[in-house]
Amino acid sequence: MSSAATSSQAPVDGQTRIHPTAVVDPAAQLDLGVEIGPFAVVGPEVRIGAGSRIGPHVVLDGRVTLGSRNRIFPGACIGAEPQDLKYNGAPTEVVIGDDNSIRECVTINRATHDGEQTRIGNGNLLMAYSHLGHNCHLGDRIVIANGVAVAGHVVIGDRAVIGGVLGIHQFVHIGTMAMLGGMSRIDRDVPPFAIVEGHPGRLRGLNRIGIKRSGLGELDGGAQAKQLQEVWAQLYRGEAVLAEALKLVRSWDLYPPAETLVSFLEASIGPGRRGPLPAQRP
Repeated sequence: MSSAATSSQAPVDGQTRIHPTAVVDPAAQLDLGVEIGPFAVVGPEVRIGAGSRIGPHVVLDGRVTLGSRNRIFPGACIGAEPQDLKYNGAPTEVVIGDDNSIRECVTINRATHDGEQTRIGNGNLLMAYSHLGHNCHLGDRIVIANGVAVAGHVVIGDRAVIGGVLGIHQFVHIGTMAMLGGMSRIDRDVPPFAIVEGHPGRLRGLNRIGIKRSGLGELDGGAQAKQLQEVWAQLYRGEAVLAEALKLVRSWDLYPPAETLVSFLEASIGPGRRGPLPAQRP
């Protein structure tokens, strides 16, 4: 590893560059092309993948594994002990995939119990001052806006969009491509493809713009998106309670998007889950 002043661009020569003021433990594992900025702190159990850029004053503490080409912006703190009174010093982890952008002063806590992880997938954007609690599991291509507080054990599906300055209760599941409006209170599960807003949060309908942008609207001549709308109407606009409506649509020949929605809700109303948010009736 060589020491050099941090530049505004990632190294192009494959060398690892560490600013002279950074504190990097000799036991840390840094792949080729990693760049460590001024006053950053990297602990002994940290592994950083190729081409990742660690900004000024970032703290990587505990067992942290970063994949390739991640960008960690100034002041972020990743891998600190969980804010959980049950934590007893177990060697838990934070595992982060590739191509993520973690903005200024984001905090990501490691898991609570031995053998557990806080996990983030690939291509996600966590905006400034957002917090990800212990044991959270995030998929891919998620956007979390500024000032979002995500409590422990939350699961967020691929391509979800989380609006700014909102709170997500512990153990809540957020489905794929859900969209949560800013300043909402999310205390129960959010189904896939749903739009949610309010305090407390309520389902407002399907994320039609997100569905269109994803390309789902073009599949099978639009049949998949149409069926998703029909299933949603049966579940949330019909007279039957949700459990009975799920039994009805389960008998249909479901395309993958509708199957994703139905399977999520079946699990959500099952034991050990918080149950889905209610819909706002017209």
